[in-house]
Amino acid sequence: MKILTATMFIIVFPILVYAQDKSTVKLSQSRITDTLEINQADTLQQKDLYDIIKGIFNKKGHVTNEPTKVIGSKPVFSILPAVGYTLQTKFAVTLAGNVAFRVPGNTRISTINSNSAYTQNKQIIIPLQSNIWTSGDRFNFIGDIKYYKYPQSTFGLGTDSKAANENPMDYTLFRFYETILTRIVGNLYAGAGFIFDNHFNISEKGNPDGIVSDYAKYGPQSSTTSSGITLNALFDVRDNSINPSKGFYAAMQYRDNKLFLGSTASWQSLIIDVRKYFRFPKQSHNVLALWSYNWLVLGGKTPYLDLPANTWDQYNGTGRGYIQGRFRGSQMVYGEAEYRFGLTRNGLLGGVVFGNAESFSAEPGTKLQKVQPGYGAGVRIKLNKVSKTNIAIDYGFGSQGSKGIFVTVGEIF
Repeated sequence: MKILTATMFIIVFPILVYAQDKSTVKLSQSRITDTLEINQADTLQQKDLYDIIKGIFNKKGHVTNEPTKVIGSKPVFSILPAVGYTLQTKFAVTLAGNVAFRVPGNTRISTINSNSAYTQNKQIIIPLQSNIWTSGDRFNFIGDIKYYKYPQSTFGLGTDSKAANENPMDYTLFRFYETILTRIVGNLYAGAGFIFDNHFNISEKGNPDGIVSDYAKYGPQSSTTSSGITLNALFDVRDNSINPSKGFYAAMQYRDNKLFLGSTASWQSLIIDVRKYFRFPKQSHNVLALWSYNWLVLGGKTPYLDLPANTWDQYNGTGRGYIQGRFRGSQMVYGEAEYRFGLTRNGLLGGVVFGNAESFSAEPGTKLQKVQPGYGAGVRIKLNKVSKTNIAIDYGFGSQGSKGIFVTVGEIF
């Protein structure tokens, strides 16, 4: 059976609510550094979706197209309603919100974000993410709170798993993450955090052929808790954290879950996230972006739903070409390359081609299995020319007939 991507197909009509009379900066909720380098001469010549909509409803046919920055502590609000469809949710109504502001004395922008949804399958998705910088950019507080009523299929462990072994599951997830980073030197930050994942009301239907599922073999549980501390490091020299055209990014997270903190089991993991961006050809505005994402269980018995899985990374970006959770295991090694290029001179439309490869092991202690490829192409629609935020619409392909559409606000990485 062919698998379509369980990704929201968004029909976007932006409604912007301002605390200022200028257009707002739409910020990525999945980035730590928010210093924007803006060439205002180029910005004045660019168009975004808001310019197009404003031009349609402006009877005089004239659009004031001026660049804007988030200045001062006065908050700037942005609201993005959408409707969508996925195989997992059927029809869904979503409401994305963003508040951006600067703490006095800061060069970096603080944000609070949410992207909530209610679906035809009576699923409830409520996230709340925050990225707050203190005065002088000395400390960075990163928060991630989620409540999911989220049925999702699993297909077994490892990249040798078969699409035919689809096992529908149901569960509720409550997540609370809070990390504090402080500057060590220059663009290098380090810190620690508390991390908590609680899956409850877990159930499975089992494999369609009646064979015992990998989930049942792994050890079924009606609820699991993973609670522990993290040690974090970050180095970021990208020119724009939302849509980089050059620079380098590296982040590391070591997670240690402890029984005395309420964990179902004691286990440890490591995530290493490295990205590189450069102009190619050098004198053009085209960008070649490279990404390596490695998610490794170092020890202990990780609960099944906390194991590394595609599109369950922090940014929900890995594995275009496959449904979320198609591959799962104790070790994940992932690489991707994407080439980004313009389609119109005013920057409204762009295009990408991409290719990725991933390998997963099965249970803890097993070796990585065969590499599964993904590839595809997509278009970009400029949502906000100041922050360079795009609406990304991609069509991806994978192995075993996997294919589907992937839509998101912001670049995948």
